[in-house]
Amino acid sequence: MASPTSTPATFRLLKALIVSSVGVAASHLVLSDTLYLSFTAQASAALGTGGGYSSDRAFTSALVNAFLLMPLVLWIGMRITGERKVGPMVAVGTAGWVAAVGHGVDVLDSGPGAVLPLGSLALVVGAAALASLVRRTRA
Repeated sequence: MASPTSTPATFRLLKALIVSSVGVAASHLVLSDTLYLSFTAQASAALGTGGGYSSDRAFTSALVNAFLLMPLVLWIGMRITGERKVGPMVAVGTAGWVAAVGHGVDVLDSGPGAVLPLGSLALVVGAAALASLVRRTRA
């Protein structure tokens, strides 16, 4: 049985750039929207009108959803494009996303519509895309 041919590196890199850009955008959207809900719940609780959920729960939900969404989007996106062995890309993309959020989450505190530093986001996209070129070779 013949082994399947692998995708050329430039085409795989292009796919990875697109998928990691979508992953960063989706994760950022989920993070910023759920953090905004957290801050709204915190403000309403401070004013004495509870929204039915705690701000701590909303904040935890924001972080968990954002951290779970990135690996899922990377893995599913690359599998949909026909790529296999995407473990290094998922690991690097997720670790980069966690680092970018940890570094810039204070920026999101400034108000609705705030964006994490673009340099951090571009670094996550680039690192994840480059990690897609790492493939395990058979011995």
